[in-house]
Parts: sequence; structure tokens; C-alpha cells
Amino acid sequence: MKIAVLDGYALNPGDLSWDALARLGELRVFERTPAEDVAARAAGAAILLTNKTPIRAGTLRQLPDLKYIGVLATGYDVVDVRAAAERGIVVTNIPIYGTASVAQFVFALLLELCHNVRQHADAVRAGEWTRTPDWSFRKSPLVELAGKTMGIIGFGRIGRQTGRIADAMGMRVLACDPCHTDPPPWDGFEWSTAEQVLRRSDVVSLHAPLAPDTRGMVNARSLEWMKPTAFLINTARGPLVVDQDLAGALNAGRIAGAGLDVLSVEPPAESNPLPAARNCLVTPHIAWATREARSRLMDLAVENVAAYLAGAPRNVIA
Repeated sequence: MKIAVLDGYALNPGDLSWDALARLGELRVFERTPAEDVAARAAGAAILLTNKTPIRAGTLRQLPDLKYIGVLATGYDVVDVRAAAERGIVVTNIPIYGTASVAQFVFALLLELCHNVRQHADAVRAGEWTRTPDWSFRKSPLVELAGKTMGIIGFGRIGRQTGRIADAMGMRVLACDPCHTDPPPWDGFEWSTAEQVLRRSDVVSLHAPLAPDTRGMVNARSLEWMKPTAFLINTARGPLVVDQDLAGALNAGRIAGAGLDVLSVEPPAESNPLPAARNCLVTPHIAWATREARSRLMDLAVENVAAYLAGAPRNVIA
């Protein structure tokens, strides 16, 4: 049975092994695949794995041997799931692999906004501390998180882990989620609406899925609700935020800063205003990419394929 991986570099740039997957079939791994080459590279494969390379209805019509698509991520909008279902193709994803890594990255962004560690370290490297007459100097205001409010929009696994860390740091936690089951036992925890989270929080961290009702939820109107001292963190989906509106709010000082690991279009166009916006940290969608998280993802991808071959597919989307 032929197995093809369309964009293996993101998952495995060389520090992991494809051997376990290769034991399940005749494996070909492509580091990257342009959209126009998907059909040719997937030809003859019964099993196709993709991370971000789109697999659309027109491509599926050219792949009569295809029986299974494994998405090497949690989000699966890169696959036309309806078209796959119509052709009897099983589609799976990997829902749990990066919870700890992504929640950790939320605080990497947030603590950099609070302390500007790199700016201060660069200043010392440039000799500014040596030249200052004082034993301590600051390039920017410093912010303590204890006693402040963390608002979380989307309280699934990653949102909850983010809340646990916030609670451990002495923050109050507000959470917005359609499901209010299993409230955590943290002091001061509250279920809230999205508007309440935006209005009351000192930090807003986005963890909602991308859906018609969440697309563009952070926009000019909702940014007006936020405190001028508040930070916005997005490690979820870029299109939750209207880029131009957030850049405008940052540049006008309507909010204090933002930390973004995702953008509406990736890689961003040169015209995207966020990388150059005031007090805005943009990282290249790496919150998920620790070696530990990628190793779990690899193991789970192999387990998904093995389960399908055994006749008991799991993590099935369609």
C-alpha cells in the first residue's frame, strides 16, 4: 500500500524518524508540495498525509486510489471533507498533541510583552548598562501579572491549560465557551461572555476554533471594549482577528500590545500591517512546534494510520 506525505518538513525537519510510518506501507515523503503538484505526487497512494497543503474536490477526483487522508494537525480546513466523504475517503486529524507547548507559548509572548526581555538583553549587549550611572535601568515599563485578570475565549484543552498557568501565577481567570461543564476550582474563576472577557480582562488569550461566528471576532468594535492597558494574545487561528483593525488599535494606543503566533494569511503578505504595528510581537506559527509536541504528533499520526489499516479508524472527521 502506497503512503504519501505532502509536506513533511514542518513536522519533521530532520530531528524525528519516519520509520514507524514506513513500516505500514510504501512511503514517499515530500518536504513541500505546491498546490499544482498535489495530484501528481499523490497518484497511486491509498493513504495521504498533509499538514497545510490543501486537498480540494478537484484534486480528489484525480485520485481514484485514495482511501484515507490524515491531517497532521488539529485543524482540518485544508481538506474538502464533504467531497472526501462523498467519495468514501476517511479523513482523520490529531486533536491532542500540543496542549502544553501552545499554552507555554502563550506565556512566552505575554512575558515578553510584560518585561521586554530581548530589548533589555540587547541593550546590555550593546553596552548601555556599562555606560549608565545607575545600578539598574529600564528601557520600558515592566508589568506584574499577579492580581490581574486573564480572559480566555475558547476553553478547550489549550484554553484550560492556559488558565491553569494563569491561576498559578496569581491571576483571576474569566472564560468564554459555549460549554460550561466542569468549571475549574480556581479562586475567582468565572464563566463570561466574549464581550465581558474583552471588557474586564488585562490579558485576552484566544483559543476559539475558526467558525463563521468566530471569524473576525476581534475587530474595530470589539477592540473598543478592551482596556487601554490590556494585551491580546492569539495562538489559535489568525482569521479570528481582523488584521487592519488590530494594527489600527495598537498604533493608536487603544490597547497596550499584542502577541500573535498566527495571522489571517500565512506567510503574511508584505502589506500586512501587524508585523510593523506598535508593540506587536509576531512569531511564525511556532507555538505547536516543540520537538516534544512534534514527536507526539508523529506517534499519533502513525497510530491513526495503523488503526485505519486494522479496520477501526479513530479521530475520524469524515
